[in-house]
Amino acid sequence: MVKVIMHGCNGKMGRIITRLVEGMEDIEIVAGIDALDSVVVNKYPVYRNINLCGVKADVIIDFAVAGALDMLLDYALTNKTPIVLCTTGLNEEQIKRVEDASKKIPILRSANMSLGINLLMKLVRDAARTLEPAGFDIEIVEKHHNQKLDAPSGTALALADSINDELGNKYNYVYDRSQRRQARDSKEIGISAVRGGTIVGDHDVIFAGEDEVITISHSAYSRAVFGKGAIAAAKFLAGKEPGLYTMSDVIG
Repeated sequence: MVKVIMHGCNGKMGRIITRLVEGMEDIEIVAGIDALDSVVVNKYPVYRNINLCGVKADVIIDFAVAGALDMLLDYALTNKTPIVLCTTGLNEEQIKRVEDASKKIPILRSANMSLGINLLMKLVRDAARTLEPAGFDIEIVEKHHNQKLDAPSGTALALADSINDELGNKYNYVYDRSQRRQARDSKEIGISAVRGGTIVGDHDVIFAGEDEVITISHSAYSRAVFGKGAIAAAKFLAGKEPGLYTMSDVIG
């Protein structure tokens, strides 16, 4: 039985994961962490911050906010607890802290926990390798609900990084063309963000060439796809050696 601390338990994803885990026999949530500790009635104890938590666990699933990362890492390092790190919007300093911490504890970090998105990352690498020599331009458009705080999404950036890595990291990212009066540079990846309504998550990777366009898309219709991925990652990570893991390690 894998025992989990749910960091951000009363947020949208925390509640979804709580509901999903209730029907499973090989994993359980033993404690939750949320500043809004009285908003939702849970079957496990909930603490306002992780330093107040005295419950031991095999792994932490983190779907909180970027501002809570430092305290989370300190706790995990002290207690030698693996982390499935799902929170997006981390700055460069925080990413460096995660990388340093992964030398001492196992951390699985993914911008998107969906199986489909992780397959999409593989497909766009293959497409970029074939289409870049033919002069195709690359654009990414992501769409999310109107309550999402960070833009562009972590998934959009991860898709861009996958492509850029495949192409030798020679591309620059462009997020806003409103102040530009110039033709598009061939060595750029445009990344556009749309926020509106209750869109769970849409990502389009567009390869635009002369007289033809190839678009590779993924749409999430429910946040449950991310919750299922996080649970699979938690089961995978429990008991692993220190290191920085990704969802590609989970899906094989």
